[in-house]
Amino acid sequence: MKVKKKLHSLSGGQAVVKYIKTEKVRNIFGLIGSATMEIFDSLYDCKDINFIDVRDERTGTHIADGYARASGQAGIMIAGQNGPGATNLTTGIAQAYSAFSPVITIAGAVSNEHKGKDSFQEIDQQSLFEPITKKTFTIKKTNKIPSILNQSFKIALTPKCGPVHINLPRDILSKKESFKEFSKHNIKMNIKINEKIIKQSIDKILSTKKNVIIVGAGIKNNGNYKDVVKLAKLINTPIVSSAGHGDAIPFDEKLYMGQMGPRGNEIASKLVKEAETILALGTRLGFNSTFYSYENINKKAFIIQVDIDKKSLGRYFPIEIGICNDASKIAKILYEKILLKKEIKKINDWTKSAIHQRKIYIQKRDHEANLESQPIKPSGLFKILRDVIPNNSAVTLDAGTLCLQATDAINYYKPPCFFTPLDFGLVGFSFACGLGVKIARPDSPVISLMGDGGFGMTISELSTAVEHKINTITIVMNNGSWGAEKAYQRDFFKERYIGSDIKSPNFAKISELYGAKGFKVNRIAEFGDALKTSLNQDNPCVIDVSVDPNELYSFRRDSFQHKSVKKKKSKF
Repeated sequence: MKVKKKLHSLSGGQAVVKYIKTEKVRNIFGLIGSATMEIFDSLYDCKDINFIDVRDERTGTHIADGYARASGQAGIMIAGQNGPGATNLTTGIAQAYSAFSPVITIAGAVSNEHKGKDSFQEIDQQSLFEPITKKTFTIKKTNKIPSILNQSFKIALTPKCGPVHINLPRDILSKKESFKEFSKHNIKMNIKINEKIIKQSIDKILSTKKNVIIVGAGIKNNGNYKDVVKLAKLINTPIVSSAGHGDAIPFDEKLYMGQMGPRGNEIASKLVKEAETILALGTRLGFNSTFYSYENINKKAFIIQVDIDKKSLGRYFPIEIGICNDASKIAKILYEKILLKKEIKKINDWTKSAIHQRKIYIQKRDHEANLESQPIKPSGLFKILRDVIPNNSAVTLDAGTLCLQATDAINYYKPPCFFTPLDFGLVGFSFACGLGVKIARPDSPVISLMGDGGFGMTISELSTAVEHKINTITIVMNNGSWGAEKAYQRDFFKERYIGSDIKSPNFAKISELYGAKGFKVNRIAEFGDALKTSLNQDNPCVIDVSVDPNELYSFRRDSFQHKSVKKKKSKF
C-alpha cells in the first residue's frame, strides 16, 4: 500500500523560503521591499536561516558573491522591490557573471495582470538580466516555484558556476498552492576520460625540457591544489597562476612562482613567455593573464589546456590538446599515470633557475620595500601586510592602480583566500565582498584593500557590518584620486587632469560614527600598530592610510598605443 505524500498549503513567499531551507542555506542577504513582502514575512519565522539586511542591492550582491566564492555554496540576495530594486542588482550580477560566482538573486516583479501596462516600477526584467546570468527565470505559476528554484541552484552551482536571477511577480508570491515535499538539487558530473589524449599529454610533458603549469580558478575554487603540487614535484616543473588567482597554490610551495601576465611578477611571466610546453589547468588564458597577446605567452609553445567548459578550450590561443574535464581530476590522473611509468623527471636547469630567481625576487621585494618615506609608499604598506597578517587570512581587492600593484605583493597560504573583481574590473567591490567572505569564514581574518574612491561608493555597508558584527579590516589606500585614470592622464594626455582628483572626509572618523573602529594613518610606522590592533578587535575596522599620490601606474598601456606622448618611467 502506497503512502500518500502529505500536501502543504503555502503562499508563494512561503514556498520560496521552504525550498531555500531545503537547500540548507544558512545565510540570506537582502534589502526589504513591498514587492516581495511575503518572502520576508516567511523569513521572520524561519529560525534556521540568518537574514542579513544590506543597505544597497548592488553591494548586497557583492556580499553574496564573496560569500559564495569563499564557501562554495550559493550566495542568495533578495531585492525586495521590482524596478529600481532590480536594476540596482545589475552591477553586482555582472560582476558575479565575470567571476563565475554562484550567486542567486531574487527580485519582485509586477503582477501578471499589470504586465505591459506601464505599471508602477515596471521594466522588462527578464530581458535586463539574461545577458549577465547563466539563466534568468520569470516564474508564471506559484506551483512552479520549487522546480524553478531547484533548477536555479543546479545551474548556479554546476561548473562553470555563475549567477542565476529569478523574477517573482507579486500575485505569484501572494497566491496559495498545495505542495508536496521539496527535494534538494542534485548535480551529476561523470565526464569520460580519453585515455589516448592523456597518453599524448604525458608523452609530451615527459619529452620537453621547458614545461610550465598554469593554474586558474578551476584549481583554486575547490581548493584541490594538492594533486597539482604532487604532479609538479613528480615532473619537476614550475607552477604559475593566472591573473587574480595568486592564491591557487600556497605561497610557500617551492615550485610555485606566483601570478603570471601583465599584472603578475617577472619570474612567472617570463616562464610562460619561454615555455616549450604549457599545461593550462582550469584557466581560459584570458584577458587579464595574457591581454590576448603573444607578448605574454610563447607563440611556439605546445599548449595542453584542461577546462570544465568546452567553449574555453582554444578560445583565445590555438592549442594542441584540449581536455574538457575537471582540472584537478586530470591533474590527479596525470600524476598517477606518470608515477606508474616510474619515469620521474630530474630537476633541470630550467626549473632550478626558476626556483633561484623566485627566491631572489622575494628577497628583493622585501629589501626594496620603502619603510621610511613620507608620504607612505605602497611597497612599504604591502611589506607590513606580509609581515603582520596571519597565514589563514583572506584578502579582497578592488580594481584600480594601487590594488593592481597589490595583486602579487601579498602572500596567500590557504586557497581560496584571494578575491578580486577579476575581468569585470569593478571599483567598489572589495569592502562588500569582504563582508561576505567573513560570514563564510568567521574564524579567518579578512583584509579588504581599496582606494578612497571605491570605499566612498560603498561606505553605507558599514551599517550592515556593525549591526551584524562582521569584523573585517578595510584598508583604504587614500591617494586623493581615481588613480588609474590619473595615471593615464599623466602618461598619455600631457597631465591634462579632469575629474581624477577627489576629496573625501576622514574615513576613520566616519567609521567611528557608524559604530566601527577607525584609524587614521599618515606615517608608515603607524600602520603596523593600527593593523595589529585591528586584528584583535571584535568590531569592523577601517584604516584610512594616506598613500603617496604619485605612486601611480598605467596598467593598460596597450589601450593608448596610438598616443605619442612620452611615457614616464615607473618604479613599479
